[in-house]
Amino acid sequence: MSVVKINVLTVPAEQRETLEKRFASRAGAIENSDGFEWFELLRPVEGTDSYLVYTRWRDEESFKAWMESTTKASHQGGSTEGGERPKPVSSGSAVWSFEVVQHAAPTSR
Repeated sequence: MSVVKINVLTVPAEQRETLEKRFASRAGAIENSDGFEWFELLRPVEGTDSYLVYTRWRDEESFKAWMESTTKASHQGGSTEGGERPKPVSSGSAVWSFEVVQHAAPTSR
């Protein structure tokens, strides 16, 4: 059964562009992980300053393996040219976990 992990990032308006650029530069960092199924970065439109980082995994074990892998370092921001890790752009975060119990896809027409 697939599992979904949603990282909820509270991002001040002045840091949104930086967050989006960081995610764009990490392309490929997760996509080749065993058990990885889907990724989306969701930008808030109204009523919140929280971005949602949506990932879907084959199972909990796949997610845990990725978290423990060397890929985790790139997920955590890596380091800058000076060897220092970039400062977080979010002022808070939480991780929500879900099991997929139903899903639908477009039917072919």
